[in-house]
Amino acid sequence: MCNRKLIGANYFNKGLLADDPTLNISMKSARDTNGHGTHCAYFAKGVSHFGYAQGTARGVAPRARIAVYKFNFREGSLTSDLIAAMDQAVADGVDMISISFSNRFIPLYEDAISIASFGAMMKGVLVSASAGNRGPSWGTLGNGSPWILCVAAGFTDRTDSPVIYNKTLSDCKSDDLLSQVRDPQNTIIICDYNKLEDGFGFDSQIFSVTRARFKAGIFISEDPAVFRDASFTHPGVVIDQKEGKQVINYAKNSVAPTATITFQETYLDGERPSPFLLGYSSRGPSRSYAGIAKPDIMAPGALILAAVPPNIPSVSIENLQLTTDYELKSGTSMAAPHAAGIAAMLKGAHPDWSPSAIRSAMMTTANHLNSAQKPIREDHNFVASPLGIGSGHVDPNRALDPGLVYDATPQDYINLICSLNFTEEQFKTFARSSANYHNCSNASADLNYPSFIVFYSFSQEGNYPWLEQKFKRTLTNVGKSGATYRVKIENPRNSTISVSPQTLVFMNKNEKQSYTLTIRYRGDEKGGQDGSITWVEKNGNHSVRSPMVITSTVDVWASED
Repeated sequence: MCNRKLIGANYFNKGLLADDPTLNISMKSARDTNGHGTHCAYFAKGVSHFGYAQGTARGVAPRARIAVYKFNFREGSLTSDLIAAMDQAVADGVDMISISFSNRFIPLYEDAISIASFGAMMKGVLVSASAGNRGPSWGTLGNGSPWILCVAAGFTDRTDSPVIYNKTLSDCKSDDLLSQVRDPQNTIIICDYNKLEDGFGFDSQIFSVTRARFKAGIFISEDPAVFRDASFTHPGVVIDQKEGKQVINYAKNSVAPTATITFQETYLDGERPSPFLLGYSSRGPSRSYAGIAKPDIMAPGALILAAVPPNIPSVSIENLQLTTDYELKSGTSMAAPHAAGIAAMLKGAHPDWSPSAIRSAMMTTANHLNSAQKPIREDHNFVASPLGIGSGHVDPNRALDPGLVYDATPQDYINLICSLNFTEEQFKTFARSSANYHNCSNASADLNYPSFIVFYSFSQEGNYPWLEQKFKRTLTNVGKSGATYRVKIENPRNSTISVSPQTLVFMNKNEKQSYTLTIRYRGDEKGGQDGSITWVEKNGNHSVRSPMVITSTVDVWASED
């Protein structure tokens, strides 16, 4: 009601009501009821989450307009309403769709988001969708359709945390904390999460501290999830083991140890290189369609300051319900809107670009290195795979001028569906007609995509695999005319990558040049590896990078249910 940012709001529940006519839907409107996805998209000054992350909140593309299409209610949701909502958005003429909702482990032709996103792509609309929060196991990813921009969640260098200024000691393992301390309401307890007995988790610690009515808790933990995702129902602070030893030493060796915890502190963590892949971010490839390496990109997804309805409880502290206008949200649901905002910005700068060109620009310019100029790592400090981060952390400024793009037409996607041996009815869930079903003469699963994935299987005798696979790709020059690019290859371990030709010359803008890539791989007991090819412009600033993954089908599906 204070600006013209929101230009449309609609809701879809006819399917839900048809399924159960007796259902009493509490909020029959497009209004948000739980804060999921209500991100700040306009400039909002002086906002914070109870003092944390203070400043001005804004969306990635603050000049873009927004229309809301709600299909998910507290009482449930149906796929018919989801498809109706996305179809209506396309009919209304939107340029981008952001959806933080996913299904997993179902065929493409049964996946409502996949079906609706295909229709959007056919009309030139890019869909940005969350990868899911089922990591770190492989093959847990949702929204892995080739025509969807699938977004993983990364953590940047901003942390919101209390700070301890002076340093009270008790044993947090015991169930009867009251028996240990004479005056718990004036005592701060120290709890070492790393030394807990089996079955006594962090939530149990919080519960015990709350029940014993301690003033506050100091929790020692190296678990990244505790730092970012734990639900505090009592005043407390999490510190690592190094800091914990200092605090315990002070408490044990002081005659009258005291502590002061100040809250509402926000700082940049300069010690750990960022960004890094969050543990809960789902890993690829997609079980619905594994022929394309997914996810595509990584975007910020932890502690994102997001607008929420002020009439619902946000935090519960000792049975006191607190409300707020902004919360710090985490998940791939927070990452997908970042990518959608960048895509909207690119569409504004390049209105003639297709959804495939926009996705390519974001992928080939993404940064696979962290702030220390080393490969991006996971939550637990392993080097992250493209099946976790896609092409890397999105870089909106570089994406504006990618130099070259891997474009694909709607017919290219139809040709891919033709290669999947669907029945006519299954085919029609995407094409919505039989017109192309009987004309699949150009069926091809080798989509012109900015990444590569190869699967291998071990023989029954247990011999190490040997494989050779070829790909064909076409690049379109969206930079200046007279550009020359030469390929740079990072070979995965135990493999040889050959590219022909190794030099591409573009005389004009929008000119296309093709190349073939052959992967030869001899496996070993350590499994598959990652690599990349990069087209580097001669005497220019453009580099166009494509990640590649060589992986075993056994490794990928080992985590299945």
